[in-house]
Amino acid sequence: MPHIVMNYSANLDALADMQMLCNALADTLLSQRAEDGTQVFPTGGVRVFAYPATHCAIADGGAAAMDAGGNPEYGFVYINLRMGRGRSTLVHTKVGDALLATASAHFDALFRTIHLGLTVQVDESQGQVYDGKRSSLHPLFLKHS
Repeated sequence: MPHIVMNYSANLDALADMQMLCNALADTLLSQRAEDGTQVFPTGGVRVFAYPATHCAIADGGAAAMDAGGNPEYGFVYINLRMGRGRSTLVHTKVGDALLATASAHFDALFRTIHLGLTVQVDESQGQVYDGKRSSLHPLFLKHS
């Protein structure tokens, strides 16, 4: 961990480079530092997944509505960061603010052309009852540290 799962209205695929956003969000996670200056998240643990919602309703149903020019009126992006527990409240806030800033910058032009809802949530896996892992990524990045 950390893992970002992003859901978004499928109409955004034609309006924004979602792969670029995934890369930018991953870079944002990797740039985060704790109070002592150490990297907050291990490089090998960073994951960003993006899923278009082909079926959704936004606000009053406008997801399917088009303006006179055939452009979608509404869109949404929901970004959920899930991380292991143990980080400070300050880190939670800094990371959330940084992810919101990254996504906001990415969609800045769209905010001026369609009605777009952007949500960022940060969750800590408090009640985790199983956390099975197998990775050859962590050792790869530990060698280069």
